Amino acid sequence: MAEMDISSGSNAENQASDEPATKKRRNQPGMPDPDAEVIALSPKALLATNRFVCEICNKGFQREQNLQLHRRGHNLPWKLKQRTDNEVRKRVYVCPEISCIHHDPARALGDLTGIKKHFCRKHGEKKYKCERCTKIYAVQSDWKAHMKICGSREYRCDCGTLFAR
Repeated sequence: MAEMDISSGSNAENQASDEPATKKRRNQPGMPDPDAEVIALSPKALLATNRFVCEICNKGFQREQNLQLHRRGHNLPWKLKQRTDNEVRKRVYVCPEISCIHHDPARALGDLTGIKKHFCRKHGEKKYKCERCTKIYAVQSDWKAHMKICGSREYRCDCGTLFAR
């Protein structure tokens, strides 16, 4: 009887694996939805940290909604934008560097953070340096991830040579 349970279980697994996957796959990086709105920002606008500025105290914010919430503190009129279901627009962002493959709208990237990191990594100044080794990074999150593992994966040979693997 135990043999019967084992064999019936393996048949169920085989049947489940034979069915085609109906899961929707997301677009590959650099292959956006053809109906999406293409947005081209200048390098200055792309890397701006405080695009939305309060007219009272000149404090800057990265997002318009953060500015609107800040305006409440000054007792100024404010209104958060609400999205309706039929208003959801897909946006894609092109790289400002003309020679880059992601400058072509057909190879645009799907989110603002992604295009910012791409631009910094490929075309920007590398200003984050590891104190333990000689590596430098253009994106702070890359540098932080590196700092977590730098120096922890060292293997010393009997001859004194250090290896990463």
